[in-house]
Amino acid sequence: MSDCIDPRGFRANVGIILSDVTRAVLVGGRAGQSGWQFPQGGIQLDESPEEAMYRELHEEIGLQRTDVEILACTTDWLYYRLPKRFVRRDRQPLCIGQKQRWYLLRLVGDESKVQLDTSDLPEFDRWRWVDFWRPVKDVIYFKRPVYVQALDELAPALFPDGAPPQPTWWPSRWLGHSE
Repeated sequence: MSDCIDPRGFRANVGIILSDVTRAVLVGGRAGQSGWQFPQGGIQLDESPEEAMYRELHEEIGLQRTDVEILACTTDWLYYRLPKRFVRRDRQPLCIGQKQRWYLLRLVGDESKVQLDTSDLPEFDRWRWVDFWRPVKDVIYFKRPVYVQALDELAPALFPDGAPPQPTWWPSRWLGHSE
């Protein structure tokens, strides 16, 4: 299947923020790397964003539709550009970044169903539950602004009385988001 890359060079993608009963969120450790991130993946030509989200949910962390409840989805695409060194110039069409629809899910099944080996090339080799804002610190630097945007927009669905305060490490350039 082919990925959807728009005329400007942005690959259509979904991001998944999975929460548990304590409102912690799941991050996966990138296979063979030190980095952590939310599950995410490309939208194929024949898929809606929601269909892609369920496919990626299963491929990356082994969960089915019946294991989760959709709490919210971003209202529009959130964009990030890849740093020049990550752009694969030998591929056509050229992909310069991603445009993402983010989904906030609640785990309604048992967390023992989380499994990382449902595909031939697993994305993650470990996972953990973390505080709501922690993934912003742990993700690779160029994805941080999108993580801030997604968490900021989706927080009211998980925290109707107000999102937790940003941690002390929260950079001042991100203030204005959730504050």
